[in-house]
Amino acid sequence: MALFTYSRLSHLLTISVYKSSVLRTGSELKHGATCCVQFQRCQRSVDSKALQERQRQQMARGLPKQKPIPGVKQVIVVASGKGGVGKSTTAVNLALGLMANDMSKSVGLLDADVFGPSIPKLMNLKGNPELSDNNRMIPLTNYGVPCMSMGFLVDDVAPIVWRGLMVMSAIEKLLRQVDWGSLDYLVVDMPPGTGDVQLSITQNIPIAGAVIVSTPQDIALLDARRGAEMFKKVNVPVLGLVQNMSVFQCPKCNHETHIFGSDGARQLADTLGVTFLGDIPLHITIRETSDRGQPVVISSPNSPEAAAYRKVASAVVQRLQKVSS
Repeated sequence: MALFTYSRLSHLLTISVYKSSVLRTGSELKHGATCCVQFQRCQRSVDSKALQERQRQQMARGLPKQKPIPGVKQVIVVASGKGGVGKSTTAVNLALGLMANDMSKSVGLLDADVFGPSIPKLMNLKGNPELSDNNRMIPLTNYGVPCMSMGFLVDDVAPIVWRGLMVMSAIEKLLRQVDWGSLDYLVVDMPPGTGDVQLSITQNIPIAGAVIVSTPQDIALLDARRGAEMFKKVNVPVLGLVQNMSVFQCPKCNHETHIFGSDGARQLADTLGVTFLGDIPLHITIRETSDRGQPVVISSPNSPEAAAYRKVASAVVQRLQKVSS
């Protein structure tokens, strides 16, 4: 089998962006001329309701049609309004928690953060994906979870310097050019924020639901609220909020300190009318196991920290069942 590398992907993306820009230039010119004629006609004879209906139809034609990923039953996106709240760690342990709660379920993990991929480190995976006979990338697998990430195509310290169109093309290939096999759940680790990548993914594939991760800190909750509102606007069900780094317990005296505040995400969930999925503590075990590429759900399955992630995974499944019913 051939290997799929960063240089090969960059070449393909450059070609695809060039072709799309050439085609778009011609269509934009044609569209602009048509709009001028239509505008003049509308001024003379067309009533406002007919004009609005035509505009709505044109906008609908411009949006990509959602197509399911072959072999994937349900897609769960894990998102946050800002970086640094433990979203990727939560996504990894959520995927492993879904499997730990029900060993009959198959779960995949997609790293959609093109500029800052974390899944290779968290899942202790390295190397380039091979290509299948039908020229699709084969995910790298560890702990029984097939994973795909831009981090598999670049060196650990190599920056990805791409413009927006190339990023969108890369996301399209990560969604469509990967051989996932048969999966019950595909957990997508989204980049922070509410930008092009989030919109591209929500417009391209049907999403079963979104999990919003935030710390209890007020400044993080502001961005978490924006993230939740964005998914509502694009008709993606918000499964609920996870409150990460909720409390720190001193390992010597067991005194609990709410470093980032108390119950902020729970209160935000009540305000938004969405489900509160659970608390994840601020604990050194989570940090150490993540840095070693041995997530706590796998390396310390009987610990309270692993139990917290499994509880969140159970709440996510319950919400999925409720949303789909």
